[in-house]
Amino acid sequence: MRLVRNLLVLFGFFFLICVILALTSAPFWGYHWLGTSKSELKWPPKTIVLLGGGGMPSQSNLMRSWYTEKASKSFPEADVIIAMPGDLEDSLSTPQLMKRELILRGVDSLKINFETEATNTRAQALNCQRVILMQDPILLVTSPEHMRRSVLCFQKAGFEKVNALPAFENAAEADFTFKDDDLGGNTVLVPDVGQSINLRYQLWNHLKYEILIAREMVAITYYKIRGWI
Repeated sequence: MRLVRNLLVLFGFFFLICVILALTSAPFWGYHWLGTSKSELKWPPKTIVLLGGGGMPSQSNLMRSWYTEKASKSFPEADVIIAMPGDLEDSLSTPQLMKRELILRGVDSLKINFETEATNTRAQALNCQRVILMQDPILLVTSPEHMRRSVLCFQKAGFEKVNALPAFENAAEADFTFKDDDLGGNTVLVPDVGQSINLRYQLWNHLKYEILIAREMVAITYYKIRGWI
């Protein structure tokens, strides 16, 4: 029982620290660092590599597709590779739906190719060696938390010119504050929250960032130990 009690106390302190950090800007800057520390555009890419991150539709793949379309229009001569496992014979498979999304956004279908065998970032980097010359500049498109590890993986695999485009969300420009009492309903003995963007949104977004950062740091450590980055 003492062990269980001590563990509960430890978990409680850990959660309290997470909440306190979530009330600061630290989680955002940690997330921002993962997305930008290896992100640069030094060379016009010959190939844009869209690293798949989930099913279709999903937040990660739709965000990455949106950025891939923007990159394709900025570099119209570049080919696009969708790196996502799936059965290309199935028109409803995730890679085919990702291709359809890019075409809907105006990307030339003749420029879109696939890498469908790899199931992690290391394998994606190795498999892309088969279709991309190592000295050719490439542009990786992926989620911000995955960006640093992706660049390091492709560099470790031997790619000499790796650009990166993290698929960050854009903050809404609208003012989301409101006056609680103006909306009617029950009067309760708790503070109004309508004027507190931090409490309604930032706290929870930062807690989410903390989970993403923790997961990614574990992955980076594992990849480093394995010699993949």
